[in-house]
Amino acid sequence: MPINVPDGLPAISVLESENIFVMSETRARKQDIRPLKIAILNLMPTKIETEIQLMRLLSNTPLQIDITLLVPSTHESKNTSVDYLARFYRRFPDVENDYFDGMIVTGAPLEDMDFEQVDYWDEMCHIMDWTKDHTTTVMYICWASLAALYYLYGIDKHLLPSKKNGIFPYMNLMESEPLMRGIDHIFRMPQSRYATVLAEDIDRCTRLHIAALGEGRDPGIIVSDDGNVFITGHLEYDVNTLDGEYQRDEERGLNPKMPLNYYPDDNRDFEPVLTWRSYSMLIFTNWLNYYVYQATPYEPEIKRD
Repeated sequence: MPINVPDGLPAISVLESENIFVMSETRARKQDIRPLKIAILNLMPTKIETEIQLMRLLSNTPLQIDITLLVPSTHESKNTSVDYLARFYRRFPDVENDYFDGMIVTGAPLEDMDFEQVDYWDEMCHIMDWTKDHTTTVMYICWASLAALYYLYGIDKHLLPSKKNGIFPYMNLMESEPLMRGIDHIFRMPQSRYATVLAEDIDRCTRLHIAALGEGRDPGIIVSDDGNVFITGHLEYDVNTLDGEYQRDEERGLNPKMPLNYYPDDNRDFEPVLTWRSYSMLIFTNWLNYYVYQATPYEPEIKRD
């Protein structure tokens, strides 16, 4: 089954070229079916790239999915045109009275700032509170996962000595957890962040459980008792995303370290190799199946217990 997206969204042509079934909102309205309603709060500066990455992963399911793209109302994007946002995105107040089966909150390049310094932090906190009654499950990615763990559970983030950048192995600690079903004992995940949370802080919270742990006891995936998911990395990244970020940081004079385990033989002359897509697809499919589809009521305004 397809994912349903706004008419004219650039992601449509990219995904169709990959033989992914995408349905425009006009055609979807003519079908007599109750699709899953998924909201994506896109905080990334690269809006279009992130849309394509997430929709590619959400498409790997027989379920029909209705996508709503969101941005905060208290922040103006510097990298995406006002016309583009007006055409394809909704501000959070526009959907505040709506209900969704699931929600994804993306990362943002903000790890070096205190949460309270972020210009849309108050709205972000309001959104996180709102999700408790208006969504069945939320998947928080990278910075958003650190923000949610801080606001919802009081778990502080810790700045790393240097940027954690590259493809890193993680151990599947919860093979019976629905989100992690079918995942190998060791799997790979892209990371691109300056901060982390401590495993011992997660372990002290009885409502949270580490599902994937990396070297140095680095939490990679955390699940909560109330059905939310916190992913510290970027399973959605394309093969060239880290390369683009590396070039960008070089051009900014940041003297970045080369992404680890990314270029063959750690030689930048070689094209990077995609080694995480199958894990990404399976985790997103598991989330849609077990956390969204099997947990959400038919009438989304009827909240979960």
